[in-house]
Amino acid sequence: MNSLILRNMMRFLASLLLVASVFLLWRGHNEPGGGFAGGLMAASAFVLHALALGPDGARRALRVSPLFLIATGLGIALLAALIGVMAGDPILTGHWVTLDTPGAENLKVGTPLLFDAGVYLVVVGVVLNIILPLMEDE
Repeated sequence: MNSLILRNMMRFLASLLLVASVFLLWRGHNEPGGGFAGGLMAASAFVLHALALGPDGARRALRVSPLFLIATGLGIALLAALIGVMAGDPILTGHWVTLDTPGAENLKVGTPLLFDAGVYLVVVGVVLNIILPLMEDE
């Protein structure tokens, strides 16, 4: 697609989609969203990039292979699943760590968020691994 408007607005819209996807990831454990919805939104930012600049432009913006995202996401999800086992609990048992944040209330980060981050990366990788080759065939 060779649209001047799309090319000029793509950076703003893609950035907005990526920020919103991280928000969905962060809020997803307690609110609607999570790794799957956030991953779909992040993948849509790169698909928008591919529509504006072509699949090669999206691959340059991504900087890593979609297969690398899939493998990394699976590794992170596996790590989150096994943390409970290493602590002597059943697999996928949630464990939390409280981080001291200056000037704000303490931040609780747990294995459910780590698992969702793995799902997020897997979804982004799978969607882009399917869509980018299809866009190259045009």
